[in-house]
Amino acid sequence: MRNCRRFANWLNEAGHDALHTLDLSKRNETTDDELIARAMRDGRIVISKDADFVQSYLLKGEPKLLLVSTGNISNAELEGILRANLSGIETAFASGRFIEITREALVVHE
Repeated sequence: MRNCRRFANWLNEAGHDALHTLDLSKRNETTDDELIARAMRDGRIVISKDADFVQSYLLKGEPKLLLVSTGNISNAELEGILRANLSGIETAFASGRFIEITREALVVHE
């Protein structure tokens, strides 16, 4: 997801306040710990395919996380899945902190 700047732009157009790693001072060199700290400080949700964020969530309960578990698909396919599920994602984060999206389902983890 670090390379999917188009998705961050689309989220902004949909009324969300989204940042891409390229918007940060260290750009794509920003470490996971720095991303987590920024997300916590700003009240943001991390959107990633990187399972390292799951480990952080399981150990610390942070950050809020949307884990993308779609396997290898094109950015256009991913954007389609996310667009189709945006309302459900928003609803899930109203009460949950760790949400996973697959090609077939939206899963709210406890």
